[in-house]
Amino acid sequence: MTTADHPHDPDAPRGRRAWLREHSELGVCVLLLALGALVLTDALTMDVEIAQRGPIGPKTVPIVVGAGLLVVALLLAVDVLRGGRGEAEGGEDIDLSEPADWRTVLLLAGVFLAAAVLIEPAGFPIAGALLFWGAAYALGSRHLDRDPLIAAGLSVVTYEVFNNLLGVPLPGGPLMGVL
Repeated sequence: MTTADHPHDPDAPRGRRAWLREHSELGVCVLLLALGALVLTDALTMDVEIAQRGPIGPKTVPIVVGAGLLVVALLLAVDVLRGGRGEAEGGEDIDLSEPADWRTVLLLAGVFLAAAVLIEPAGFPIAGALLFWGAAYALGSRHLDRDPLIAAGLSVVTYEVFNNLLGVPLPGGPLMGVL
């Protein structure tokens, strides 16, 4: 018997490749499983020295998200192994003949990395304003008079909500005494 006789035999070399190609969605399951395990591990080992307000603390949302990722990974794996397949770009509103817009992707990645680097020395209000304005610019907004003001306002409101209402301290940077 050859692998041509049993194309779905996962133990045969050619059959294994064909089986993996037919069940490629299992890669997404593995990614979701790893991400869920990482989020749960990080949440459960989180050192919580923040004053908790009420029964829900800073660990609650990451635990729910991590558990949700594990459940989705399991349900997707069961669906794929039962023969379920994703529809190939059937409902997407994209033109596959157009090349990827790498400029936008790289601008967004750069703005995100800049905000991550600046959050500690500059504080969240400044780094967040850069993040919000840079994301708007990367996605096509060219209102250079309005967008930085909206980004700064959104960043300050976000800082105040997290810092004062939710009790999650964010770095204030040089604006710490002002806000």
